[in-house]
Amino acid sequence: MTRPSDPTDASDVADLAGSLPVTSRRERVVGAKWSVVTDRVLLDADTSVDRDVVVHPGAVGVVAIDHNGQVVVLRQYRHPVASHLWEIPAGLLDEPGESPWATAERELVEEAGLLADEWHTLMDLYSSPGMSSETIRVFLARGLSDVDPSDRPPRTDEERDLVVARVDLTDLVQRALAGHIHNALAVAGLLAAAESRRGDWASLLPPDHPWPGPSWALG
Repeated sequence: MTRPSDPTDASDVADLAGSLPVTSRRERVVGAKWSVVTDRVLLDADTSVDRDVVVHPGAVGVVAIDHNGQVVVLRQYRHPVASHLWEIPAGLLDEPGESPWATAERELVEEAGLLADEWHTLMDLYSSPGMSSETIRVFLARGLSDVDPSDRPPRTDEERDLVVARVDLTDLVQRALAGHIHNALAVAGLLAAAESRRGDWASLLPPDHPWPGPSWALG
């Protein structure tokens, strides 16, 4: 990879994909959903460093907003942080051959019992790029309608106690800024939706916008 030049103005401030050479990889943990590896990365001709990486399949989230400006949010128990968190519908890209858009549609049905007539890409983000390859696409879903209950799969595990609510987008942003909502995906999606709405949704991208990566770094 050629190292990027220093930015000269705001138009040059954009992430640049491209991996530094990986000279070795050691597999540390193989889990049900993700694994942990140690890569030796060549920073320059004289410097190599070991970097532990959580290899993650990626995920999607959905800011589903109705005609009243209310967003569908869920309360779910998350054991790693020992908390019941308010979140947006979301899920892993763990179904072979399923596109991120299709995953988002499926998760909206499974978790919220909703279909959407209008889909856009709201934003893409790396949840924790210092340690994980996880890439997340946040979709905006509008034109909501209820799914027939018979078309919804049964909830299992923590999702059995899922609480679903609709809350005004402005109120949710204020709750996040006040420190009452902590899920990073939810906070990012809510802030992005509020800013996009402020610009009359001009920033929205197609739902099949090219996926950002990062398979280039971990191939």
